[in-house]
Amino acid sequence: MTATTRRVYKRRETITALPLYYSGQLLKKYTGEKEFKNFYAELRGSTLFLYTDEMHDTYSEKLDLQMWKSMSMDSPYQNNRSTIYTLTLTNEEVQLKVDNPNTGEEWRGFIMTVATKEIPSKLQLLPGQMLRLEEVLSEEKKRQAPPPPLPYTTYHIHPSSDDTYDDAISGTPLCFFPVSRQKAERMLKENTEYGSIILRPSTDNTNYAITLRQDYPSGPVMKNYKVLSIDTGFVIELDAPVTVPSLGAVLDHFLKATEFRLHPYLVPQTYDTCIDLPLALPCFPPKPVPRARVAPMIHTKSPKGSTPPSFPKLPIKDTDTGKEYQDADEVLNPDPRPEDLN
Repeated sequence: MTATTRRVYKRRETITALPLYYSGQLLKKYTGEKEFKNFYAELRGSTLFLYTDEMHDTYSEKLDLQMWKSMSMDSPYQNNRSTIYTLTLTNEEVQLKVDNPNTGEEWRGFIMTVATKEIPSKLQLLPGQMLRLEEVLSEEKKRQAPPPPLPYTTYHIHPSSDDTYDDAISGTPLCFFPVSRQKAERMLKENTEYGSIILRPSTDNTNYAITLRQDYPSGPVMKNYKVLSIDTGFVIELDAPVTVPSLGAVLDHFLKATEFRLHPYLVPQTYDTCIDLPLALPCFPPKPVPRARVAPMIHTKSPKGSTPPSFPKLPIKDTDTGKEYQDADEVLNPDPRPEDLN
């Protein structure tokens, strides 16, 4: 492999970000077309990428094998003739032709293994080729397995914002902020020290978008890129679309594409460094409750001829005499009337 070819392969890995399982020359046409077109094909993940030739780093067509319905051989397997397969997908039907029947059998094995998640029976392949199919099957099942649940993490919007967002999103990069395009651009412009890449919801609120700031001698330039969510991952909408398995891989692609000159936008969090013990609250004794003082009343009946019992002085109202208290016996025995003296 020449240095130029290696660079092309490296570029394709950057664009697709999917594992390469098989590659080679392949002829393809839609059912009903007269002539086959020659392509250089790469089976990456569950997608068949078709390039104009081996030196092109950007694919011209692709077939999503997750839409696979069936694959049939149009003619019996023969060593001395080309092999033609009809590949039926949910949205289209194409014919694939391979001049070498042995290579055609390999293509059939790899395509059906990836599409159906099992190795087809009655393949006419060598033991080493069958072993490679088993490795591909294991890798593809692992790649498409749902990720384990991650612990929830709370992400905070910039503290100077009037709105507060507390969003728990599992597996989302820390540079994700639920803001609009205008707000994201303003955050990147006003806080250059925090970073230069923000992941945010797209305008339609069903996908994602990347907002980034690039500094030029003439001044900062804001750019926005759309990221589509698909069943198997995410697609970055570029001139040559890039398919990646996760939002973290979306961020990694932008970091690599900009040679790590950009950085994710991260708001610094402040932490305390000293543990203080609050002062004890003052303790006051309970306030005594005053008790009412009531003069006792004596109700004992005294016998005749004995000295009448004494009573405590009772308060009376007497503004003329200025007396404040009066003897109890005066109250009980007022001045005798004249008729009582007789």
